[in-house]
Amino acid sequence: MDKLVAMQVFSYVAEVGNYGDAAHQFNISRTMVSKHINQLEAYLGIKLINRNTRQQSLTESGRVYYQECKTILAAIAAAENTLQLLAGTPRGSISVNAPVSFGNCVLAPIVNRFLLQYPQIDVELRLDNNLIDPLNNNIDLVVRIGELHDSALIGRHIMDYDMQFCASPQYLATHPIIYSREDLQDHQCLGFSYSTNASLSVAHQQIFGKRQFRLLSNSGLVLTQAAIDGLGVILQPSIVVKEAIAAGLLINIDNLTPPDSMPIHLLYKDKKLPLKTRTLIDFIVAELARTC
Repeated sequence: MDKLVAMQVFSYVAEVGNYGDAAHQFNISRTMVSKHINQLEAYLGIKLINRNTRQQSLTESGRVYYQECKTILAAIAAAENTLQLLAGTPRGSISVNAPVSFGNCVLAPIVNRFLLQYPQIDVELRLDNNLIDPLNNNIDLVVRIGELHDSALIGRHIMDYDMQFCASPQYLATHPIIYSREDLQDHQCLGFSYSTNASLSVAHQQIFGKRQFRLLSNSGLVLTQAAIDGLGVILQPSIVVKEAIAAGLLINIDNLTPPDSMPIHLLYKDKKLPLKTRTLIDFIVAELARTC
């Protein structure tokens, strides 16, 4: 038994309460997750987790052992970071969570350039429109769009999030002129929804209200292509539509005032960042300053 790996697997299961998530995190099977925990329980001679068909929960001994594991794993991470600082060479794995459109259009190309420059660092980039809790998930960095309300997290502003109303030249040429937002009720509109329960984004709720959309999607890229194909009007981030506008595939609807810009932050849990994580943050900030 690799005791360190078993402790890492157990700690992750204790945090998320799910074997499937742990299997994905460590790129192993659910059976192997169970095997690591069974071996750890056999070695310790105590039961750590109560299991049933739907969920797992820590025993009293499991809660105590989890806190000890957190302390030990944090000490190991700190020791590794100290050695990296001495060597001046960042290495290891970094997990990043970001919204889908921002991740696809902005972050993914930056991460690719980062990986080419730092061959000893691996990145897991998870794109998800649902708001995760960085404090209770094994995520190193979270991209959050909008004002920050959680004082327990540290946020670094990286750019602003601007939106635009757009439609294809063909659509605008064959439909009534749009003079104001009130005119949108007479137009085909394409709606953006979050992943959870197909709920509309705040901006779409305020502007479009309750209506039937020709297309509803949680992907800005999908909606942008639909608008290019002449299906209707979209409200999407400038980072998503700027290339289509430059190519003449979409036209910005000047008569419509978009919502106010929103800040985009990188969030993390502790000011004392590992060298690998601080290196990625600095790289992202520098790339955005160069390209945006």
